[in-house]
Amino acid sequence: MPWTKRCLDLLVCSAALVVAAPVMLVAAALIKLASPGPVLYVAPRAGWRGRPFGQLKFRTMHVGADRDGVFTTRNDRRVFPLGRLLRLFKIDELPQLWNVLCGEMSVVGPRPEEISIVRECYTAVQRQVLEAVPGLTGLPQIRFFPELSVIDPGDLEPQEHYRRRILPMRLEMDLEYVRRSSFWLDVRIIARTGWLIAFHSWKVLLFGMPKQSLPVAGLGEVR
Repeated sequence: MPWTKRCLDLLVCSAALVVAAPVMLVAAALIKLASPGPVLYVAPRAGWRGRPFGQLKFRTMHVGADRDGVFTTRNDRRVFPLGRLLRLFKIDELPQLWNVLCGEMSVVGPRPEEISIVRECYTAVQRQVLEAVPGLTGLPQIRFFPELSVIDPGDLEPQEHYRRRILPMRLEMDLEYVRRSSFWLDVRIIARTGWLIAFHSWKVLLFGMPKQSLPVAGLGEVR
């Protein structure tokens, strides 16, 4: 990882932890009240060059719900109501600041994928995303905010929909990031992500998830 990227990670994480610490404490307490089970969920993921690591998240689904697949759809019943709110404002991702501090993740990069999906679905070209340290946010996250699940699965089962439609789209954008990766691109993606969480999340909360299969109008134009 370039030293400039690592310095940016440490700077952003240090500031984020100071601001987010009270939010994380409240989130942890509310999760314990909302759903029986642990506060944190450790997701086995493929990291840099495919090396496995445990991605930390606040738990947003009922215990054991991941047995039916990790991809969630709009209004997925496995996600408890508080979990939907945590996901919308990306609070569930805050424990990954620890992954960033440990060097397992970066603030900006391709989102880490389930190990079995990497083994079964990635082509040789798509595996090039593993040459970048996985990130908290990236091009797909700002272009399809708050999540790619807004795309209609049609008649496909949710996990098959993810593998056949969502995953190739996401990997195409992640490969674009790998090709274009730079310090200033990271800065722009971080700024855009912060703006979306601070302002666009409220629009989604009040008016609902967008139903179109295209990127949200006016968002994600990081070139």
